[in-house]
Amino acid sequence: MSWSKRALGLAGGAALVTGAAAGIITRSVLKKIGADAMDEEPLGTLPADRTSIVAATDGISLFVEEVDPVDGGQPELTVVYAHGFALSRRSWHFQRRDLAALALPRVRQVFYDHRSHGNSERASTESHTIDQLGADLGTVLRAVAPTGPVVLIGHSMGGMAIMALAENEPELFADRICGVALISTSAGEVGRQGLPRPILSRYNPVTMGVRGLAGWQPALVELVRAAGGQLTRQAVRRLAFGDRDVSPRLVDFMMEMLNETPVRVLTEFVGTLGTHNRYAALAGLKHGETQVISGDADLLTRFSHSERIAAELPNAELVRIRGAGHMSMLEQYELVNSALIDLLQRCCGVHRDRGFSLRWLRKAR
Repeated sequence: MSWSKRALGLAGGAALVTGAAAGIITRSVLKKIGADAMDEEPLGTLPADRTSIVAATDGISLFVEEVDPVDGGQPELTVVYAHGFALSRRSWHFQRRDLAALALPRVRQVFYDHRSHGNSERASTESHTIDQLGADLGTVLRAVAPTGPVVLIGHSMGGMAIMALAENEPELFADRICGVALISTSAGEVGRQGLPRPILSRYNPVTMGVRGLAGWQPALVELVRAAGGQLTRQAVRRLAFGDRDVSPRLVDFMMEMLNETPVRVLTEFVGTLGTHNRYAALAGLKHGETQVISGDADLLTRFSHSERIAAELPNAELVRIRGAGHMSMLEQYELVNSALIDLLQRCCGVHRDRGFSLRWLRKAR
């Protein structure tokens, strides 16, 4: 295998800031990491510099927030985040907080809610597909980031939306998208491995909505049940997070996001997750920097899915977060943020000849 192994074997613990990232994050965000700091953390409530509504191709309203560099400097990149299944833009809390403080490079951050999630408009059942999510991402890009270099960061279903965009609009990845991070996602065969089947209740009213999928997508069905209040808090803790100690506030935050999306919407999305197969579309990511991040204790998208993606992209960097579950960007955010900073700096040529940065800036502007 020829993908980069710089971050393979990252262990949890204190913040790891590699390369030129050291000293880039301002002192205002270098808080003590621990229970007390998490108790004071305003999870999911950070203010935006601008909000807007973007109309999707079928007229559905997508809610968008933009965050500028905290020092007021001119951003070199726009970073667009696509959140995961059953979540919202608020799941990127720690990335939003810390990357806004970057000075090398400065980035403008764009967060949006998928259709029928968060503050975006409820859409029709027929439109709840990965293809449509990819089209929505393209629409958001054209509306709020029409020029300049872009980095896309997708978690879980958001990563699949990025793949769908690469499949349907490959020219964007050749011309403007200089980097992609895929976090806890899959290019196909979602749910072939999951929680043991006996944990499912086939007579549960929530599970019955996806009865035909329960046998081969048990973890996804369990997450839908969690959103419907059918599972205990302990089950949500197990589904979303990994082997290490997790702040109870993060579990509460996860449950809060699950409760925001109607269960019927989630059951309608499970089918498209099951048919998702975009290994061929990964070829569209070869033009820029690619990073694949996953926790090796993820029950929803096993680490083997990330290994398969990295194997399809020989120049990709595979980042293994030991002991982390599906929500690694919350659970071990300092390690995920360190990896993302590396990606952003490579896109701007911090770690290599500046000609890379200039090439992308000339092409994208």
